[in-house]
Amino acid sequence: MNILILGGDGYLGWPTAMYFSRRGHEVTVVDNYFRHNACTELDVGMLYPVPTLQERARIWHEKTGFEIKVVVGNLTDPEVMRGLFNGRVKYAWPLNANFSGPPETVIHYAEQPSAPYSMFDYKYANTTLSNNLLVTNNLMFAVRDLSRKTHIIKLGTMGEYGTPNIDIEEGWLEVEHKGRKDKFLFPRQAGSVYHTSKIMDTDLLWFGVRMWDLRVTDLMQGPVYGMETEESILDPRLRTIFNYDEIFGTVVNRFITQAIVGYPLTVYGKGGQTRGYLNIKDTLQCVDKSVQTQANPGELRIFNQIMETFSVLELAELTRKVGRKLGYDVQVKSIENPRKEAEDHYYNPVYHGLIDIGVEPHFLTEDVMEGMFRVVEKYKENIRKDVIFRGIRW
Repeated sequence: MNILILGGDGYLGWPTAMYFSRRGHEVTVVDNYFRHNACTELDVGMLYPVPTLQERARIWHEKTGFEIKVVVGNLTDPEVMRGLFNGRVKYAWPLNANFSGPPETVIHYAEQPSAPYSMFDYKYANTTLSNNLLVTNNLMFAVRDLSRKTHIIKLGTMGEYGTPNIDIEEGWLEVEHKGRKDKFLFPRQAGSVYHTSKIMDTDLLWFGVRMWDLRVTDLMQGPVYGMETEESILDPRLRTIFNYDEIFGTVVNRFITQAIVGYPLTVYGKGGQTRGYLNIKDTLQCVDKSVQTQANPGELRIFNQIMETFSVLELAELTRKVGRKLGYDVQVKSIENPRKEAEDHYYNPVYHGLIDIGVEPHFLTEDVMEGMFRVVEKYKENIRKDVIFRGIRW
């Protein structure tokens, strides 16, 4: 299959590219190095240096013989997006690459992915909104105008739902009102500008599905942890970007890094905030199964992409247990919550759809976390305590 990955330099984008390339698909990745540049601008922590996309694609080709085409461009420019569908694309690697026609599947990761980043101030909020919404809108119109059969797989977030006092269904809710029934998108109540932009993404694509019979799968993903995949073990230079800071680092990755350098685990408030989590290997599985079982024309198919739920305090206690087993004196420190969010709340999401189409979950066991400790501790000397927590408030 001809697969286009938007945001191919990111935490999820690059592992996804290798995953599909290894299985014989023709893969093209696009990125403008937004996250790399943001990490430099904000001086945040990256556990190890990550080569450019062109360099990683060359390494991948040397190790496997498979080719991942690389395009460096800003997808908020509609002509850059349309070039990926009409053949007016400029490849950064390999330079002699030929256009193979419009993609059969587009995997859309090309968004500013951080809630704290979006809440710094109005400028960062504007960047988040303009980037995320323009990329999604440009993609929607490119598919409408140039390739109606293309299946769009968009990474949403469980954060769109918030923490309602009812069970969270998989994207949709049956409503009975004054004796009549209908089905609507499950009510959204985001807790940051980033999460609000993801709600708007869903609304844009739902519009495209209704108006033009586009085919879309929206994956409402929880926080992801891990960095090792079957593909990255071929060469450490193929590992994905790993952040441990408050802005771009996800909570499990952050806690493990903090434990290794003796930084007390930052539990916000009581630590009762409960969310759904998944291993990076399961992100790849979920996207793969979504590619294999495409949405129909005129269908917005929504999956809740999590494998299990934890409170922040439960994750901290698991990190402390595993860390102490490995000889680390792990401390847990409750600090004032810098975010406006409920710490004691009901949380019961439905998440069986992806299991039904063949995903086999990896659960966060002590052994799995110990494996992550082993990888992170190799880069202990690179960890900077001063960038772990800044207390961005909203």
